[in-house]
Amino acid sequence: MHHHQDSDDLLGLGDDGNGATYSSGRPPPIDDHDMLEAYNATHADDTVHARISTSHDDFVGTSSHPATAGLPGGPDHAAVGGGLQPPSLGDAGRSYSQTSGLNNLQRYSDIDNDQYSDTASASGYYASGGGIDEENVPGLPLNQGKGNHRSRNSIMSLGGGIYGRARNMLGMGPEYSEMDLPLTDQGARLDRAVSGTTDATATDQPHPNQRKTPGATFKFGLPSLPGRNKIDPATLGPRVIHLNNPPANAINKYVDNHVSTAKYNIATFLPKFLFEQFSKYANLFFLFTAILQQIPNISPTNRYTTIVPLGIVIAVSAIKEMVEDNRRKSSDSQLNRSPAKVLRGTRFEDIKWIDVRVGDVVRVESEEPFPADIVLLASSEPEGLCYIETANLDGETNLKIKQGIPETSGMVSSAELARLGGRIRSEQPNSSLYTYEATLTMQAGGGEKELPLAPDQLLLRGATLRNTPWIHGVVVFTGHETKLMRNATATPIKRTNVEHRVNTQILMLGGILIVLSAISSIGDVVVRVTIGHDLWYLDYGSLNVASRFFGDIFTYWILYSNLVPISLFVTAEIIKYYQAFLISSDLDIYYPETDTPANCRTSSLVEELGQVEYIFSDKTGTLTCNMMEFRQCSIGGIQYADEVPEDRRVLDDGDPGASQGIYDFKALQRHRLAGGSGSEGIEHFLTLLGTCHTVIPETNTGETGAIKYQAASPDEGALVEGAVTLGYKFVARQPKAVTIMIDEERRERYELLAVCEFNSTRKRMSCIYRCPDGRIRCYTKGADTVILERLGHRDEAVEKTLLHLEEYAAEGLRTLCLAMREVPEAEFREWWDVFNTAATTVSGNRAEELDKAAELIEHDFTLLGATAIEDKLQEGVPDTIHTLQTAGIKVWVLTGDRQETAINIGMSCKLISEDMTLLIINEDNLEATRSNIQKKVDAIRSQHAGGVEMETLALVIDGKSLTYALEKDLEKLFLDLAVMCKAVICCRVSPLQKALVVKLVKRHLKSILLAIGDGANDVSMIQAAHIGIGISGVEGLQAARSADVSIAQFRFLRKLLLVHGAWSYQRISKVILYFYYKNTALFITQFWYSFQNAFSGQVIYESWTLSFFNVIFTVLPPFVLGIFDQFVNARLLDRYPQLYQLSQKGVFFRTHNFWSWVGNGFYHSLILYFGSELIWWDDGVLPDGKVAGHWVWGTALYTAGLVTVLGKAALITNIWTKYTLIAIPGSLAIWFIFLPIYATAAPKLGFSEEYTNVLPILFSDPNFWLMSVVALPALCLLRDFAWKYAKRMYYPQSYHHVQEIQKYNIQDYRPRMEQFQKAIRKVRQVQRMRKQRGYAFSQTDESQARVLQAYDTTRERGRYGEMASSRR
Repeated sequence: MHHHQDSDDLLGLGDDGNGATYSSGRPPPIDDHDMLEAYNATHADDTVHARISTSHDDFVGTSSHPATAGLPGGPDHAAVGGGLQPPSLGDAGRSYSQTSGLNNLQRYSDIDNDQYSDTASASGYYASGGGIDEENVPGLPLNQGKGNHRSRNSIMSLGGGIYGRARNMLGMGPEYSEMDLPLTDQGARLDRAVSGTTDATATDQPHPNQRKTPGATFKFGLPSLPGRNKIDPATLGPRVIHLNNPPANAINKYVDNHVSTAKYNIATFLPKFLFEQFSKYANLFFLFTAILQQIPNISPTNRYTTIVPLGIVIAVSAIKEMVEDNRRKSSDSQLNRSPAKVLRGTRFEDIKWIDVRVGDVVRVESEEPFPADIVLLASSEPEGLCYIETANLDGETNLKIKQGIPETSGMVSSAELARLGGRIRSEQPNSSLYTYEATLTMQAGGGEKELPLAPDQLLLRGATLRNTPWIHGVVVFTGHETKLMRNATATPIKRTNVEHRVNTQILMLGGILIVLSAISSIGDVVVRVTIGHDLWYLDYGSLNVASRFFGDIFTYWILYSNLVPISLFVTAEIIKYYQAFLISSDLDIYYPETDTPANCRTSSLVEELGQVEYIFSDKTGTLTCNMMEFRQCSIGGIQYADEVPEDRRVLDDGDPGASQGIYDFKALQRHRLAGGSGSEGIEHFLTLLGTCHTVIPETNTGETGAIKYQAASPDEGALVEGAVTLGYKFVARQPKAVTIMIDEERRERYELLAVCEFNSTRKRMSCIYRCPDGRIRCYTKGADTVILERLGHRDEAVEKTLLHLEEYAAEGLRTLCLAMREVPEAEFREWWDVFNTAATTVSGNRAEELDKAAELIEHDFTLLGATAIEDKLQEGVPDTIHTLQTAGIKVWVLTGDRQETAINIGMSCKLISEDMTLLIINEDNLEATRSNIQKKVDAIRSQHAGGVEMETLALVIDGKSLTYALEKDLEKLFLDLAVMCKAVICCRVSPLQKALVVKLVKRHLKSILLAIGDGANDVSMIQAAHIGIGISGVEGLQAARSADVSIAQFRFLRKLLLVHGAWSYQRISKVILYFYYKNTALFITQFWYSFQNAFSGQVIYESWTLSFFNVIFTVLPPFVLGIFDQFVNARLLDRYPQLYQLSQKGVFFRTHNFWSWVGNGFYHSLILYFGSELIWWDDGVLPDGKVAGHWVWGTALYTAGLVTVLGKAALITNIWTKYTLIAIPGSLAIWFIFLPIYATAAPKLGFSEEYTNVLPILFSDPNFWLMSVVALPALCLLRDFAWKYAKRMYYPQSYHHVQEIQKYNIQDYRPRMEQFQKAIRKVRQVQRMRKQRGYAFSQTDESQARVLQAYDTTRERGRYGEMASSRR
């Protein structure tokens, strides 16, 4: 063996590529950060071989190849490295691997100095070879190239390489590997406490017998903080789980099986909550003011006027948070208390989920969710097969097949399970849903036997068992360590855009406040220095300028502090809460069939609904119902359908136009029984539907012969069900035969000779049957493209079928072509030998060999026809998407489905239209992805620059390419491309990728993002977006629980955004601006007054009356504006979705709006103050020669201010309701009732003594009535009225026009126009040939043959309900 080779090129093949390539048996590459880390560590000339297959016996078949000769465990292997024997099973030699039967991979962890290893004594596993310094042992298979072999694809890098990036930043070079970590050594534990390592790494301090492997000397620590040194379990070595041995498992202290999605617990509530509250500047501001008010001699007002309201505000928020969090806690505890069956002794006992422990043997029955991550041991089905539905994990409702390993699949009784001994060495918890590595060690025939476990044996929490009466399994991960929970992200604290705006505006107001205080303080100092000695009645003491100045600033700060309205936040919270209530009681978004109203869980986000620019939607269950139906078929060029539109219906077979018409399914039966050439084609067609598939029939013993079909994909199921409705009923499957029942009377048995499986390159599936008439036929179904290439001849029927396919595809149906061929006996014999040889190849490219073999027989087909299946869209989806796009919202669909399916659904829900150009990115590595994206961006930009009219673009990107596109250096480019497109579809994405896409857009664009989904696989995306909407639909309530708003149907999104969103945003902005205005208008009069009272801090108004201004007299108008105001009614908002762009672009709440409203307040306060002063000149001389005095003037000015502010509210109200009448004139009435009562009673009770004897003078003076109720307010509001008039008449905005349409009920000319456009579109659609069609195979490319051979549905079940395997 040469030692200068590349780290991965073990066989010395160089890059001639003409030999076998040794697959290193790692899990498939996860993301390319890791690839970089593993491969271009040091050599620039690295050549990395692609892996061909995951099979671990790759090179067994190539024993003749000279390069494999020296490999340990390989053929002709000689002992190397000083007699280090290759470990044989049960041997105590160094165990290299836990995934490969050949044990030729390296141990998980490099640090296994035996004196510290717990397990050294526990088992003979690690007994020898502990401290070998592998770098220096010649001939060890894996030590070329500076130890790069240790960079196994570490589990941690699944999170999009986040940890990887962290590592690189922290200077851990590519040689560092996560696997270089101690197992559970106590030594390492001690060191960890010392060095305080963070979660991302946990490394070892040098031990006396220091090893020189990379990673051993690396040390990285942050100052030790309490709670810092939690070790991320994913960084430790393998976890050893003992079967049926709870005490041994208890030593390891695994996490228990509770899950919690709550935001707070008792300890964190106060700090978290207070932090959240005081990150609002307003609250900090009030806190500061309240503290100032406690200082004597500084505060001109009462000391409790700020602190009490602030306390109430915070208490209300705290209660609201507690209630919301409590709701989360109760739904968690409900989940944690679900029942589970666990083996205790020899029987299964019912316990709560929360008590399930690692290592327990559990029994899960049909339709039950799995309580934790479980390794499957045995099931009721043959060969340990079971079906699970992973809708909560990846959103796909088709069933996945899992299979226990043969050695355990016989353990059907609890007694056998109780005798089971051994241990599982499993990987540590991580977030990858699709990988798993472990070994199960069992006692077998005196020795121990190591069996590999793969993802096939792992049943994840969050999935549900379907169509399988029961399974038995061992729990490996619990609670927050399950893969589902590792995929979840913490519930974030969401803040709205408006709140951020308000925060900065409050800073601006604070700035204004400081300026006013400074002016007043300077004024005070100046007054004291210049004319202070004349003002003897003010009791000035000696003057210290500096201390005086600062004392004054605080005094004025308190005096003007009402500029920042304390009640604004309370009012806004209540308004939002009420708006949320209105949303949930809206009957238009209530779904009567499931009795689900909309539910607004986070009321603080309602106004964000008006600003959404991007919608990220899940496909399955959100856009589609996930129910496939067999709708139409074309047989021999004649169309049949279950529901025929009137204009295409064929009434009479002899009709000349019959060839263009569509028959219904009854006619199909007629044609079949009529005989003739057509009927034979129909029979073959239906036979093909009934026999060529992987569906398994389950006969229900209870009901009479009712058959339930178990299909791995809903498409398959739909086709079989379709055949049943047409009279061909599939009744039984045996390993080598299928039986169908025709018209409920005669059974036909087809002998299955071979299956050529479906996979994504072949896009077709063939079954070769010996039919009842003794002939051999090859039945094939697949995508039209591949079938048409293989037809024997093309005749008229084929051309007609093609047209029909166009038609189906245009309607968004999923199509399949069906074809058959009779195979002569001799040809079949010859082919069978080839096929068999291919099926038994071991060289690792078995799939390729089988494909080649299949090609030999799949040719010269006769086309039977085509089928069309509808993946039913939810009601109103195309409309909704179209409307939202018109409203300027970009819709992105993120789905776990295949590309063809995704494009198909995109077509049928109007996300992508015929005339869009599709940009498809589907690459396998980073460079290809980069150049692809770069080319597309350049092309679009050059087209832009050339001034060519832009085509509308739609981007389709595959999950794998997306992994690369989300890399640090590519993400910006990818985003640039995506933003240029009108629609984006990402297919085959994992839940975490969904969240990463959302976060990417969130990071780079200042837009509001909304995510909508219905399954647990959408939760992290829902939490990442600004607004998360859950659909409380079929797939459980996981998404609805973590969402901010939950609705029952996708189409309700339209009203939620276009109507409620736009209203809420407009209302809230109006209320906030109005608040700023009313406070400025009244309180700035104090500032003007200070110029005339020698800046002494004297107040115009009585201090309690002042405090009541916001709390009583002007509290109602904002509520009414915020809850009932509609700037345009619902019908028109829905009719003109373009109006949404007003709120989306934030027209109602720009910074200049803020300044103009505050400026308006200043202007009004000026007029009010100086106007009143002129009217009450010389202190208001009364007819009898006395003067009225300060408090009469003050009260009159207060009244004038109040009337002005209420008048302004009346001007900005768009819609008058009874509530508006109660609020605006009502508030004035309250003041006129309050004043006499308070002014009489208060002085007698000894407070507010300023009001003594003011009343009789005030109410008898005509000046008061004229000034405060008529003249001054009219003077102030004249400007506002004139401005409003000018704006509407000469500079109207779009919504002003719509308001006029609403007021005069103008007819809309558009419907006719739209019909015309629709007709044109239809014509164009027919003219244009389809670029691509989706075909209906959403099967995973997993072994269908294995299912077909295992089942014999004609046999009885055994005593435990298990079904024996039919392979004997």
